[in-house]
Amino acid sequence: MARQRPDGPFRWRTNCVRPVAPPFRRPPRLNLQQVATRSKGAPVSIGNSPEDDRPSPDDRPSPYDDEEFESVGSVLKQARVAAGMTVEEVSSETRVRVSIVHAIEKDDFSRCGGDVYARGHIRTIARAVGTDPAPLLERYDGEHGGRPEPTAAAPLFEAERIRPEPRRPNWTVAMVAAIVVVIGFVGFTLFNGGESGSGSKDPVAEGTPTSGKPAPKPTPSKPADPKPDPADSAIAGAPKDKVTVMVSAPEGRSWISAKDHNGRLLFDGLLEKGQTKTFTDKQQVDLVLGDAGAIKLYVNGEEVEDEFEPGQVERLSYTKGDSGDDPQVG
Repeated sequence: MARQRPDGPFRWRTNCVRPVAPPFRRPPRLNLQQVATRSKGAPVSIGNSPEDDRPSPDDRPSPYDDEEFESVGSVLKQARVAAGMTVEEVSSETRVRVSIVHAIEKDDFSRCGGDVYARGHIRTIARAVGTDPAPLLERYDGEHGGRPEPTAAAPLFEAERIRPEPRRPNWTVAMVAAIVVVIGFVGFTLFNGGESGSGSKDPVAEGTPTSGKPAPKPTPSKPADPKPDPADSAIAGAPKDKVTVMVSAPEGRSWISAKDHNGRLLFDGLLEKGQTKTFTDKQQVDLVLGDAGAIKLYVNGEEVEDEFEPGQVERLSYTKGDSGDDPQVG
C-alpha cells in the first residue's frame, strides 16, 4: 500500500488492490441414472455416450419403490377401519388368529407359516373387509419373490400283486380229531361193558324181599317269611319327635319333589315303579306329586287315605303332629 500526503487535515489516500475471483464454471448435468447411482455410493462416470446414459435393468425404478404406494398391511388396515370392524371381528369371521391379523397389518408375514398360508390369509382378510385381494396378492408376490410354483404330485406306482401261497394241510387239527375219536371209542366201550355187568345182577335184586318198615313221611317245609309291608316298616320306624313322610310308587312312576321347613331341596326326580323314598324333618316336609294317582303316602306311621286321580298334581305339607288324614294342601 502506498501512502501519500493528505490533501486536508488528517486525510490519507490509499491505493487498494482487489483480488480477482476465478471464472465461474457450471457443474455438468447428471441424468437420473447417474444421480441414483451416485447416491448409492458407487463410482459414476460422467459421459455423453448413449450407452452411459442408458439405465441398466437393475437400476430401473420399481413401481413398488414409490413412497405413495401403500403396503399390503396398511391397505388391509385402512379397509378394516373403513368397514367399521375391529381386529377381533375380522379374526372371528376369517378364523385367523388375532395375533396374525395384527402382524399382517404391520407387514410381518413371518407368523403365517409360509407364502402359501400368507397369500391365503391376505385373500381371506381382504374379502372380509370388502376390498379386492388381487392387487394385494400381486404386491405381496412382487415383494416376496413371486408366486410359489405348485409342486408336482408324486407318481403313483401300481402295487405288485401278491401271489397267494399254496395252503398246506393242517396236520395238527387232523391229529386232534383222531385223538378225540379214539377217546370216544374207548369210553363208549367201557360204558357198554358196565351196563352189561349191572344187568346180570338185576334178577337177584328183584328176588330179595323188602323190609317191613314203612318209608318215612316227608316233613312239610316252613313257608318263607313274607316280605314286610312298606306301611308296617313306616309305622315301626317313624320317630315321635320328627315328621316322617314315606312316598311309594307301587303301581306306576311319578315325578316328586320334597323340601324341608327351610326350603332346602331333599329330592327332585322321577320315582320309578316299585321304588320308595322316605323324608324326615324336625318341623315340616313339603311335597309336590306329579302323578298323585300313582303314589302311596305314609305320614308319621299312618297311611294316607287319598282319592287322587291319575295324572293329578298335588302340593302337600306335613308336620310332626299330622296324621294320614289331615294334610295341609299347599
